[in-house]
Amino acid sequence: MQFAMFYHSLISDWNNGNAHFLRGITAELLKRGHQVDVYEPAGGWSMQNLIETQGQTPVREFFSRFPMLQSIACDYDALDFDAILYGADVAIVHEWNEPRFIDRIASHRRRRGGCKLLFHDTHHRCATQPRYTDKLELNRFDGVLAFGRSLAEVYLQNGWNDRVWTWHEAADATVFQPDKASFMQGDLVWVGNWGDEERTAEIAEYLVEPAGALGLATNVYGVRYPQTAINLLGKSGLVYNGWLANYKVPEVFNSHRVTVHIPRKPYGKILPGIPTIRPFEALACGIPLIMAPWEDTENLFTPGKDYLVAHSGHEMKTHLRSVINEPELATRLAEHGRRTILARHTCAHRVIELLEICREMGIDTTIDNKLCREAANVL
Repeated sequence: MQFAMFYHSLISDWNNGNAHFLRGITAELLKRGHQVDVYEPAGGWSMQNLIETQGQTPVREFFSRFPMLQSIACDYDALDFDAILYGADVAIVHEWNEPRFIDRIASHRRRRGGCKLLFHDTHHRCATQPRYTDKLELNRFDGVLAFGRSLAEVYLQNGWNDRVWTWHEAADATVFQPDKASFMQGDLVWVGNWGDEERTAEIAEYLVEPAGALGLATNVYGVRYPQTAINLLGKSGLVYNGWLANYKVPEVFNSHRVTVHIPRKPYGKILPGIPTIRPFEALACGIPLIMAPWEDTENLFTPGKDYLVAHSGHEMKTHLRSVINEPELATRLAEHGRRTILARHTCAHRVIELLEICREMGIDTTIDNKLCREAANVL
């Protein structure tokens, strides 16, 4: 099969968590012998911020780490859809694309036919800003891939498209895996961006205050932290380390005793049941995980066995103390969580689901076995 992917960036993960999943899915499709062309807008804000803050080194390191992954940076306003979609079976357009681009490719598909067109949503905007999504006229797409059932229900309830599949994010198990560190860098680690004040109070309650009260050696990684946030971390003894390339996250997880996940408000209240990608990646690495309030409405995991849930800052402190001081508990959580990921939440699982969706749309998903073997040898 031939896929055309239109995303914000494959290369830069600076405040772009969508790159994590895109890399894993692309690599898995290539491994299976499919052709994948990934397009990203030249001069996208994620890439610009990455280079402005970190220089060119992360870009060079990305290609060294993932030599099989390539993207085509181009002017999205000047794309020749006849040329780039020629021979494609499926085009997947991510929600982060500009509305004018979404309109252009959807209009082209309506006029010229050809490949199937899917809209991929991994954000809360359709629930928090429904007027924005309503203007996109998504009924021109052949279907929608929503990264949670509650998100899929929003699409169906608003009549934006009547073919909506729940397609969760997942961990790239070839990147996120346990690796016993030669030395421990600290007790607690949190990898997460500050964002748009969507969890400021929660970060204080479920990270800063418990870690400070327990005196845990805590490292924090992420971007878009205002100086007030950095000062808050420092006052409680937490160390802010700035941006971290996502493929280096396993090394950091494996050199700490525990991590936490703090959902943004929309995923705790407006769109319950969507874990976003960080918990998948943490569990894949075999690090004990404690979740701030979040309800697993889709039964993706087993709370209490895959991870612990803290319903208050006090309970977070209790759980952190237990995991740090009870090695058997920590080991039990880590092992159970990783088994769950390997059983059903890897990028390989999501590719299987994607191919099944393609078959539902009437696409022949068979590939040349010789091409598949050649691709596997390259990867």
